[in-house]
Amino acid sequence: MRIAVDVMGGDHGCAVVIGGVKLALEADPRITTLLLVGQEDKIRPALSAAGLNDPRAQIVNASEVLTMEDSPVEGIRRKKDSSMVRAIELVRDGKADAVISSGNTGALVAGSMKLRRLDGVERPAITVRMPSRTGDFVLLDAGANPVCEPQHLAQFAVMGDVYAREILGITKPRVGVLSNGAEESKGNELTREAARQCALLDLNYIGYVEGFDLFNDAVDVVVTDGFTGNVVLKTAESLVSAMMQMLKTELTATPVRKFGALLSRGAFRSLKRRLDPEVHGGAVLLGLNGNVIKAHGSSRERAIMSAIRVAAEEVQHGLNEIILRQIAAANQRLAAPTAVTVTV
Repeated sequence: MRIAVDVMGGDHGCAVVIGGVKLALEADPRITTLLLVGQEDKIRPALSAAGLNDPRAQIVNASEVLTMEDSPVEGIRRKKDSSMVRAIELVRDGKADAVISSGNTGALVAGSMKLRRLDGVERPAITVRMPSRTGDFVLLDAGANPVCEPQHLAQFAVMGDVYAREILGITKPRVGVLSNGAEESKGNELTREAARQCALLDLNYIGYVEGFDLFNDAVDVVVTDGFTGNVVLKTAESLVSAMMQMLKTELTATPVRKFGALLSRGAFRSLKRRLDPEVHGGAVLLGLNGNVIKAHGSSRERAIMSAIRVAAEEVQHGLNEIILRQIAAANQRLAAPTAVTVTV
């Protein structure tokens, strides 16, 4: 269980990432090695300040840092000794099983192409875990592929199904294609053909799902193109933030409301935990020869710890090996001539 951590990419600096590393090492005995990739002259003081002297934390020096302002592709090409690039290369070279970065998302996706796609996978997909009414669901693609073909969405459905079964523990995930309505007549050329292909696969495919379904326990895996998925993700994050702020304002508007809020404090804390993205640690880039976790740029210590936990779970479950088998089976089904017409 060897995980490479890009300690330089986040908004809050090296010390916060090191703090998350310390929490992860204290909480997870499965981890044998955490490779801390970044500028050694900054990592060592942060380790000392955090009181972290665990031998499982090892420094891998990288002299450069990819910033949010760097162009993703140009940044990867120009800053070859950046912490992000070096961390990805550790996975590529077999020295780590997973990589975590809270840096530039576009650069991480572009740089992760060094790992190459799993055989049969046409496009990797950013996969996010989101809260529903009583559980969680998986959304993909959340931003890696703004333009998609129907077969890409069909493969996202397969990868999302594997993730929901292995990581969320859902025995038979309900898979749906995101559209502007649940009726068969809705959607566009992309969603209609994607739906037809998904219906041919060995999935619990339930058809189209719409925005109303996402947070209402109606679906477990939501499949869409990266442009739409990214809009859904950021809209949901913004809405949660706005609602929490509005709720706080209303609950402190009068003394009576303040008293009521005090009595309900436990419930509000539970709700905040359910909606807190730091609980899940970030997004997962599925479909590559290696495990890639994208933590949020604003991640604090707990989010980094959660990202490391997610990486460990992926490695432990052998997620990529399962995806490899399921994609091969799916591609075989889609390539076979169909004797009957499947109506979606």
